[in-house]
Amino acid sequence: MSDALFVSPATDPKSIPEALALLGHSISRVQGGDKAVLAAADVDIVIIDGRGDLASTRVTCQLLTSAALNKPLLLFVPPQGLSVLNPDWGITEFIVEGAEPAEWDARLRLLLTGATHTTISGGSIVIDEAAYTATVNGEPLDLTYTEFELLKFLVRHPGRVLTREDLLKKVWGYDYYGGTRTVDVHVRRLRAKLGAEYDSYIGTVRNVGYRFNPQR
Repeated sequence: MSDALFVSPATDPKSIPEALALLGHSISRVQGGDKAVLAAADVDIVIIDGRGDLASTRVTCQLLTSAALNKPLLLFVPPQGLSVLNPDWGITEFIVEGAEPAEWDARLRLLLTGATHTTISGGSIVIDEAAYTATVNGEPLDLTYTEFELLKFLVRHPGRVLTREDLLKKVWGYDYYGGTRTVDVHVRRLRAKLGAEYDSYIGTVRNVGYRFNPQR
């Protein structure tokens, strides 16, 4: 287990995510970037809480980067914050609000071991989780964030029947209030982007959901 520093906003601090707390890492907590710079020397990784004001979060990330801490910086961010992320934030990696303990564990292990790129594959599809890129037969796929997460989840569970409710919980998160129809819409878009040769990888299980089968 590692020693982590959880950096909360200087105002309106929020609780440490339950999924992270369940992993058993030693987590200390500070409010504001200035205090984080002082406390970071004694930890293995710094986690910045981006659930507050994104402009302030960006300043905090840049402050920690400019301090040359030589520590991985993991940004915890809500999905709506992804559109404003860019390299000048200086973070090492990010994780999206709603991530389960297994994803937190994987991200932390990769950052702490320096293994920044891992790939998963299914048939002709290859996904680079860290770079957030996906290819089919070597050709890059132009995916939205949700399409990428949906494809990644499907590829991780080949042969398993996944209900629409399962996909909503795992990809969209427990706090998503939309209907299951959104799953069908995103699957249809994914199939279109995979193309006629590979769209059959995502099979429909009548009245239930979907199953990823690269052998189809």
